[in-house]
Amino acid sequence: MIKKKKILIRIGSLRHGGAEKVLVTFLKNLPEDKYEIDLLLNLYSGKYLPEVPEWINVLYLHKGEMITTNRPHEIPRKVTRVLHEKTLKRFPKLLYRRKLKNKQYDIEFAAIHGMRDEILGSPLTGSKKIVWIHNDLSQVKGYTDAEIRKFFGFDKIMVISEKIEHLFSALAKDNSEKQKIVRIYNPLDTEEFLSKAEKPVINYTFDSSVPTFISVGTVFPQKGFDRLLKVHKRLLDEGLKHKILIVGDGYDFENIKKLKSDLGVDSTATMLGFTDNPYPYFKSADFYILSSRYEGFPTVLFEAITLKKKIISTDVSGASEMLDHGALGLIVENSEDGIYNGMKQALTRPETFVSYSDKLGDYNIPFNLENSVSKIIEVFENS
Repeated sequence: MIKKKKILIRIGSLRHGGAEKVLVTFLKNLPEDKYEIDLLLNLYSGKYLPEVPEWINVLYLHKGEMITTNRPHEIPRKVTRVLHEKTLKRFPKLLYRRKLKNKQYDIEFAAIHGMRDEILGSPLTGSKKIVWIHNDLSQVKGYTDAEIRKFFGFDKIMVISEKIEHLFSALAKDNSEKQKIVRIYNPLDTEEFLSKAEKPVINYTFDSSVPTFISVGTVFPQKGFDRLLKVHKRLLDEGLKHKILIVGDGYDFENIKKLKSDLGVDSTATMLGFTDNPYPYFKSADFYILSSRYEGFPTVLFEAITLKKKIISTDVSGASEMLDHGALGLIVENSEDGIYNGMKQALTRPETFVSYSDKLGDYNIPFNLENSVSKIIEVFENS
């Protein structure tokens, strides 16, 4: 009988985000007979929870929804959660003794960069430590070169794009540190996108006479929805009719919704909120727009490519790789003006997007689910 490798995986929750989605997709494609996995969540919450395979043991520090506001009745619960997590981070032996029952793991895996200190602070000295980097940390507040260098405390640093690989390589002090870096594209299920896109659109009506730009993502400042709405207003003021559809939820939802009203664009911009199937909206929209300030390797572009959409993307990490250096979609300057120029081009010169559509029609995506999963398994097996 083959001895199973014991793995601890840590992530905040399984709410609607790219890192959460790719983790669950990866878990669904892991061989059950080779691994014994404990998935430890800070918060037992999220749309992807039901998709976690039954053989994986899900543990959690707290249960319930994420608290994103400071309403008086919610503050005590929010403070309790924060203090509990800080205590376990400072005294990790409490967590490993009580919640994890002194289990000895072969691998401890931080599925997002935010779990760096929790894994590196583990009292288990014999386990191999692995981290999965999904963002260009040079663009994330608080991540100085010194902070990023702390990730070299891991045995392996999995990165999801060329740009992130170059960032870590430039900060590596020697070859032994460079050898810790391994680039693996996110495991994503193409067939899932295509089948879900055939479902009907709910709670929204597309107007074929007015171009619609869709953007999908967790609503927080990284995604640049504030920039998108401001550009929308500028273009409307110039007489360029179009609509904006934002699909997603997040802690900045109310702020962006207020901005939409303040700009006076409630009749032309819609915030749909969370949906567990955004793909029919993708399919029906005229353009997909990525307005992000920074990314790691934007999963949503993979989805837009799969569904053959006309794409406009800010020049963030991963965009050039995914869009074949601009052959599959328009890459614009990472600024409000860049977004404005891209959308204006789409509205005034739509014929310039024909070449992108032609190339997408015959394009075979190189980011293969099977290849990605096998490469991550290889990292596990060699750890």
